[in-house]
Parts: sequence; C-alpha cells; structure tokens
Amino acid sequence: MNDVKYCPGALMLDLEGLHLNDDERQLLARSVVGGVILFSRNFSDPQQLRTLVAEIRECNPQLLLAVDQEGGRVQRFREGFVKLPPLHTLADVYAESREEGRRLSHLHAWVMASEILYYGLDFSFAPVLDLYNPESEVIAERAFADNVAAVCDLATAYIEGMHEAGMIATGKHYPGHGTVVADSHVSLPRDERSADEILDNDYKVFANLVNLLDGVMPAHVVYPQIDGQSAGFSKVWIQEKLRAQLGFEGVVFSDDLSMVAAHASGDPVQRAEKAFAAGCDMVLACNDRDAALAIADYLEAIEHPGNHRLANLQGTPGTGLSNLYNSDAWSEALAALQLLQS
Repeated sequence: MNDVKYCPGALMLDLEGLHLNDDERQLLARSVVGGVILFSRNFSDPQQLRTLVAEIRECNPQLLLAVDQEGGRVQRFREGFVKLPPLHTLADVYAESREEGRRLSHLHAWVMASEILYYGLDFSFAPVLDLYNPESEVIAERAFADNVAAVCDLATAYIEGMHEAGMIATGKHYPGHGTVVADSHVSLPRDERSADEILDNDYKVFANLVNLLDGVMPAHVVYPQIDGQSAGFSKVWIQEKLRAQLGFEGVVFSDDLSMVAAHASGDPVQRAEKAFAAGCDMVLACNDRDAALAIADYLEAIEHPGNHRLANLQGTPGTGLSNLYNSDAWSEALAALQLLQS
C-alpha cells in the first residue's frame, strides 16, 4: 500500500514479555527476521505498547509489526482499546438489513485498523473468512456467517474499512477452517468432504475476494480429497489454486509453524522449507524460541533474500489519524458499534 522498496526478511516471530531483552534485540537485528507478532503477554496498557513498538523500531525500523485484533475472544490489546465484538455479531444485523450489516462491518474494521495503526503497528491478521460453524473449536463466532454470499458481502465491507484506515487485509484461514471441528493449535484437522463440496463453499469465499486481499494465511488443515498436505504446506493449494487459478499476487503468510498441526511436517527447519517450497512468502514461528532461532539460522545459511511481495505491507495511516480519539469520525464509529454490544 506504499512505495517502500526495502525487502523484509521472511521470518516473523514473537517476543517474551512487555519489553525487549538483550537477546531479542540481537535477534530482531538479524536481516532474515522481517516481522514481529505481538500477543496479550506483550501488552499491559497503551503507553507500554507505544514504548515496546519504539524499542522494536530501534532494532530495525522496517520490521513488520502485526497482531491478531479480530474482536471477541481474539483481541490481544484490551485495556485502553475499544472492545470489539466478534465478527459473527454482524450476522444478525445483516439478516435484518444488508445495508446496515455492511455499514457496521466497515466501521468495525475501520475502528480496529485505525487504533492499531495509531500505536505504530502495521496490521492485524484479518479478516477471518471461514464459514461459521458453532461446533468449531477454534473458529465459531470468529466467522462472519455460515453462507458464502453473506461472508463475501460483509468481508468486502470489512476489507474496505481496513483499507480506508491504511491497513492491508489478510484473509484467513485459506481455503476454509470453519467447517472442521478440531483445533489446529492442538491437533491436525482433516476435512473429509468431497472436493466439490469444499470448492463450492469455503474455497469460494477466497475465490470471490481474492482481488481485494493483500495477504492470505493458509490453514493447517488437510483436505485429503484434494491434496495430502495441509494447505500451508501444499503446492496444490498455494501454487496451483491460489496463484495460478485465482491469480492472487499478494503475500502468503504461513500460520504459526509451532502449532501442533504443523508438527507432522517435520522439525522446525523442515516445516519452514516445506512452507517456502509450497509458496509461502513469510513464515511465522511463535511460542518456541528454539524453533525461531533454528529457522533464522537456516535462512542465513541459504542466504534467503526475503521476498519482494513483503516490501509494501507497512501501514499507511490515513489523514487525521494523529488526532484519532478526538475526531468526529471516531465518535460516530463508536456510537454505531455500540449497537453490536447490546
């Protein structure tokens, strides 16, 4: 979304606490490290967050700073931030009024993105494009709706809200994690549906929105009727379908390579090798510092050049963002979002 030509390294990793330690400062200065994702343990209040962001930028001002700030149970920054409702709260509004559902979806995204950019981060990994299934252990109310048309409509408005604020949009979890029950953080889910059923439903959301998305994050889910590799390690899903068939030109982020679902693909370096070979541009290695270090060493050993697609992901805050909390637009957006909280 800007003209920056710097090419970040291809590894995104996490931090241990509220401030950088000496080891982390050295790690973030390594050229193969291109990004940092923050979690709840890295946040206590807005001022601490601003200080941490400044510490990270001192190590490398070009690092991409990300977070999962979806709303509902997946909102890493809470104290002093707007309480965002889960995306599924938009479904009932949309059922009553398509126009109002789209308006609130746009505002939800604009508020989320504006606040994240205000504190110096680049993007939240959003939106969730999975189909709603109340039985899902990991997605459920994180999803907009249970049908393709509604998800696409609400997500289009949401992405437009992110873009208006100056943030890229990353659709997850390609080609659809919502239908499976198992949680890929703790097991390797398998979606045993037929190829036609998957391609005509979950996958169609991504196919319809591909031209609006700046990034895509594949699911750690196996779809055996299409390919034996989970989507994040699958050339079929990334190179053949996403790149060749859908013509997607944006960034492909791996989901966290430390999740249990990824362990079937080998040790940390083997997982990274397979993710890059499948077509991922940047890999995430979180909650396992030894794994992150092993991947960093591997990338340095092969002199990995990073990827040109990563060069334009930094946030570009819109005009007036420096006065965000005193703006009329902010007040009006908060008043509208209160409708979702009642």
